[in-house]
Amino acid sequence: MGISVGKHVDAQGRIYLPCLQNWSHPKSDIVGLVKEMIAKFQEELPLYSVSSSDEARQVDLLAYIAKITEGVSDINSKNWANYENKTINKITVVGGGELGVACTLAISAKGIADRLVLLDLSEGTKGGMMDLEIFNLPNVEISKDLSASAHSKVVIFTVNSLGSSQSYLDVVQRNVDLFRALVPALGHYSQHSILLVASQPVEIMTYVTWKLSTFPANRVIGIGCNLDSQRLQYIITNVLKAQTSGKEIWVIGEQGEDKVAKWGGQEEVMSHISQEQLSSRAMELLKVKGQRSWSVGLSVADLVDSLVNDKKKVHSVSILAKGYYNINNEVFLSLPCILGTNGVAEVLKHTMKDDRVTEKLQSSASSIHGLQQQLKL
Repeated sequence: MGISVGKHVDAQGRIYLPCLQNWSHPKSDIVGLVKEMIAKFQEELPLYSVSSSDEARQVDLLAYIAKITEGVSDINSKNWANYENKTINKITVVGGGELGVACTLAISAKGIADRLVLLDLSEGTKGGMMDLEIFNLPNVEISKDLSASAHSKVVIFTVNSLGSSQSYLDVVQRNVDLFRALVPALGHYSQHSILLVASQPVEIMTYVTWKLSTFPANRVIGIGCNLDSQRLQYIITNVLKAQTSGKEIWVIGEQGEDKVAKWGGQEEVMSHISQEQLSSRAMELLKVKGQRSWSVGLSVADLVDSLVNDKKKVHSVSILAKGYYNINNEVFLSLPCILGTNGVAEVLKHTMKDDRVTEKLQSSASSIHGLQQQLKL
């Protein structure tokens, strides 16, 4: 069995065996392949990205590879986790379309990332991608190699495989098929990352990402209603000039027509009727606001800032909603959460019961779950 660059090892010597989980060959074949890799590494050391003065790090990496042949292949070990944690703030954006470019520009403008990788999965070079290559933004790398994402703190999915003259189920299934080829590999390269999903429909694609990655739910997040929530709060405070005594309002639930406004906090600073009137007026103004790529990109950068810099800031994002609002199915809906370096640190709980909100969220959860059951993961 020979080593195939691109299948077993990338250009920088990093191992990737995508089918190892379902490997049907004898163990001796696996051990033989890894031994062949080690011999190749020692013959032609591929760690040229590491300076010659950093011999200790070279030895550590080669020792890690050697452990696999001894039956010690826990890539999530403490030492490996420490190795990843010492790396710089690296962010990967998956998808070179308008949204991917918008996210890249917004993150770059905020100065969040020490290194920003944009994975362009399309054939050829188009529009915004060509311009990014021409003007060469600092700390931004454009690549078609998934391994370029290795050791990212956050991996952002913006890709969509949208077709014409298809049913909605067919369109979503095409997205699922695309994610099935991407998520396991990207999760492999950045095993301690947070996966942030901006692809549509965001609730379903976040669920798909969670299932395909096998990451814990707190580290798989959809952009959800973050943009709508920020806009709604701005409209109430700066457009309607309402005095809310610091009480915040969130847009929660399913992104789109079925989203609903929910006031935060436990104390009534306004009468219930006043709250309803104010939120209804603000939601009407919110409806005329479109979600352009650049505005979504700014929202994504806001979320990445909270995650990478451990801001412990509250955002309304798509999370696993099972157990909230009497939802019993595994679905993702937007709920107010505190975000930090480990993803979702806490989900805000509201003691004030609102039957209208509960009914709305349960209805969304039921329809989303019904569609998920028809998908082929």
